[in-house]
Amino acid sequence: MSTTTPRSASPRTGAEAAPPATHRRGVRGRTLSFWLFTGPFLAGLVIFVYVPIGWSAWLSFFEARSTVTPTEFVGLDNYREMLAAGDFVESLGTFTVFAAIVVPVTWAFSLALALMVNRLRFMRTFFRSVFFLPTACSFVAASLIWKMSIFSGVRFGLANTVLGWFGVENIAWLASPDPPWYWLVIVTVRLWLQSGFYMILFLAALQNIPEELYEAAAIDGARPGWQTFRHITLPQLRATSAAVILLLLVAAYQAFDEFFNLLAKTTWGRPPLVELYYTALGENQDYGRGSAGALILTVLICAVTLLQGRFLGFGRAEEAK
Repeated sequence: MSTTTPRSASPRTGAEAAPPATHRRGVRGRTLSFWLFTGPFLAGLVIFVYVPIGWSAWLSFFEARSTVTPTEFVGLDNYREMLAAGDFVESLGTFTVFAAIVVPVTWAFSLALALMVNRLRFMRTFFRSVFFLPTACSFVAASLIWKMSIFSGVRFGLANTVLGWFGVENIAWLASPDPPWYWLVIVTVRLWLQSGFYMILFLAALQNIPEELYEAAAIDGARPGWQTFRHITLPQLRATSAAVILLLLVAAYQAFDEFFNLLAKTTWGRPPLVELYYTALGENQDYGRGSAGALILTVLICAVTLLQGRFLGFGRAEEAK
């Protein structure tokens, strides 16, 4: 009768033990690659974004005139002075109206361009590039073109030349706030600069709408045109529209270049950022009040953005069908 001896557990061979070590080396290599690629960006984000934001918040509680290392703590005095100052509050109100004008106008114009380009059967790429091209132009360059060539206050400006053909006298577009012709200049230059970008967003959304929806609508008797646009196209663009309105709203409150270059050093028609620029970098160089105003503007933008997102349902998950 033969007896079988239990097989003793043999140690794992080198080939079997290699994968865990290789796996560990692979994980370390991927981690190192991740930090090599993202490290410079994260360092720049911390140094040039988060540190200035924290420093600005700290300055807002101090009396900081012509210095960024203040010692006199004033608490909320800078915030009270900015909210009580007529110029800053007026700039917030005035350019809330500006946002109410430029946001729907740009949204409608961008959507119209996207619908037009999407219907083209030839040269679609050409027209898409042509309409998108102004996005590459800087706000400063476009503002100077609008100010010196198109809406120049003399008779040699393009706008006054065209109006002169119909017997209209020269208009000083940027000379005074009454009548407020400067709004036409500012709104048109911003419309020209940013409509192409939002057209691309709408165009991408239009191309993702299934053709079956239009075919089903045609079978059910829906007429092409406004009826199809209202009941099919527009609902399918809801998410994109919410994103576009959000971006336009934030951009409107961050307006600076066109106002600074078109209106020069006028005391009227200043957006919040221009008003803060003159507060912090003007004659008094009041960094404390400027920092307080910047944080007030930040809170206002966040509040308006959240309300707009809640109203339009931006980021809301679709209900289960």
